[in-house]
Amino acid sequence: MRTRDLFILSGIIGIILMMVVPIPLALLDFLLIVNISIALIIILIAMNTQQALDFSIFPTLLLITTLFRLALNVSTTRNILSEAEAGNVVATFGSFVAGGNLVVGFVVFLILVIVQFIVITKGSERVAEVGARFTLDAMPGKQMAIDADLNSGLINEQEAKDRRKKIEREADFYGAMDGASKFVKGDAIASIVILFINMIGGLIIGATFHGMSLSESLHTFSILTIGDGLVSQIPALLISSAAGIIVTRAASEGNLASDLTAQLFSYPKLLYVVAGTVMFLGLFTPIHLITTVPIAGLLVLAAYRMQRNLSRKAEETEQLVEEQQIEEVRSPESVISLLQVDPIEFEFGYGLIPLADTNQGGDLLDRIILIRRQCALELGLVVPVIRIRDNIQLRPNEYVIKIKGNTVARSDLLLNHYLAMSPGIEDDSIVGIETTEPAFGLPAQWIDEAMKERAELSGYTVVDPPSVVATHLTEVVKRHAHELLGRQETKMLIENIKESYPALVDELIPNVLSVGDVQKVLAKLLKEKISIRDLVTIFETLADYGTYTKDPDILTEYVRQALSRQITNQYANGQSLKVVTIGPSLEKKIAESVQQTEHGSYLAMDPASSQTIFQKVSEQLTKLIQQGQPPVILASPTIRMYLRQLLERTMQDITVLSYSELEPQAEIQSVGVVNL
Repeated sequence: MRTRDLFILSGIIGIILMMVVPIPLALLDFLLIVNISIALIIILIAMNTQQALDFSIFPTLLLITTLFRLALNVSTTRNILSEAEAGNVVATFGSFVAGGNLVVGFVVFLILVIVQFIVITKGSERVAEVGARFTLDAMPGKQMAIDADLNSGLINEQEAKDRRKKIEREADFYGAMDGASKFVKGDAIASIVILFINMIGGLIIGATFHGMSLSESLHTFSILTIGDGLVSQIPALLISSAAGIIVTRAASEGNLASDLTAQLFSYPKLLYVVAGTVMFLGLFTPIHLITTVPIAGLLVLAAYRMQRNLSRKAEETEQLVEEQQIEEVRSPESVISLLQVDPIEFEFGYGLIPLADTNQGGDLLDRIILIRRQCALELGLVVPVIRIRDNIQLRPNEYVIKIKGNTVARSDLLLNHYLAMSPGIEDDSIVGIETTEPAFGLPAQWIDEAMKERAELSGYTVVDPPSVVATHLTEVVKRHAHELLGRQETKMLIENIKESYPALVDELIPNVLSVGDVQKVLAKLLKEKISIRDLVTIFETLADYGTYTKDPDILTEYVRQALSRQITNQYANGQSLKVVTIGPSLEKKIAESVQQTEHGSYLAMDPASSQTIFQKVSEQLTKLIQQGQPPVILASPTIRMYLRQLLERTMQDITVLSYSELEPQAEIQSVGVVNL
């Protein structure tokens, strides 16, 4: 434990002991001056902070100072009642403020108590309560705003994390201030009670135990009571004022003094009006011109100087902006910034602006957040920030999706319609605008609100425009996930898993494989829609087989076999998996066409044989698709990756599995065999 920690703990214990153990008058004087000094420090800090969180320890400090002040009250009360004396500080405050008149002293003390209790403490308590309530109510909106800025690329992940943490701290601070203000209120009430205890108890004890006359007892204990009250109420008033300053100040770029001068004196014309009003009071009322003329003159002088300074600043700002614009055009950085290519872009025509405009009820930004979370869960991929912008070069209802600056998908939306997809049995009563569902290429219709209910009763799948965009964008991201995973993104995934499995990462990288080798394997998995979320199993497999081969194709096959349970659940999901199998003749043909080189192996097959294979596979997959099943081909482990390489040129959405990638207990049903 450090020295300052021991100092704080000793101070708290000392405060508690002060309530029980009598302390010498000299030490009491010293502690009373310390209390006043602490109160001055607190109010000066409150005036010079820019944001409430800059003084986040204030609620706790408020409780400690309140406890310290109450302990001093107990000590002074003990000395007043037992010895008819409370030290030089209390006596000085009592005699100096009262000025020999006890009534004046009581009035001053009561004014201080009323101001603190009714005005400052009550107001601070209410402001803290309302501030805490509104801060909590505003948290969801602030969180959504942060997510929107993150998705639009205005901030990065770290900045978003810092902003969320700041929001949580603000909520905690205002909640703590709401509770701490109750202690200040109780302290003001306790001061009034202690006043009457000192006065009434002093009169009785002075006459009974100290042998004083009634007038002498009244004078002595009144002075001490007033001094004790003032010496405790002045620091309490300062700290209560500091609490009011803290909770009533909004976030700014300067302290209280700079904000006052910048905001209160930013309107010179109004100062002229005030100066005229003051002069009017001096001319047409009994108030003398000697009082009003100096004030009016100062106001006129201040208004003139402020008006001149504002004009000069406006000219300097305008000149600075012009210089910056010229420098931006001349500087090489203005061209370099144009070289930046966004990983994913979503552009839309002006007719689709309501999709992204929250003021018009658009929830596209919220849906993009869900898309990124869904891809993280399903694919194990951290999708980069999706840049959203309108493009006047597009048709009003058109949108395009770009990957690394290149358009990969486009479609049209009708905002006041719904997309209806037939269940297979057409209903002639459903009338709409013929179109194609953009994500899966299914025939569909745009129908209006009046036709929606009828279409749903007829079994049609009815989707609103935002859901159409979200589904299309999700499928595009999944289809191009392997392009979004580069070495930098792979490095980030590696660093994340290294926090939990440092030994595994240290063994694999860079001793066995480089980051680029790992990236190639992960990209190949994503290209075939295999989730890379289980990085531990993937890295374990790469560490086992990476010492024997560096070929990413072969390493990918080993990883796929290690992920057999995941792949089985992905395609079978506890049900019978219907597949098209590859016959022996085709497997033999593919195996014979594999060429081995020093750089790896590849499939070398003549065009006629390739075309024949395409036709045979297409015929068998048609049977599978007609049964409403996804197109899945099952082959032996030795030819799986070569068959996939052959078919992906024309059949990108088919799935090619090997027997080693399925669990032994998986139920497999073959609906066709592909033979030459």
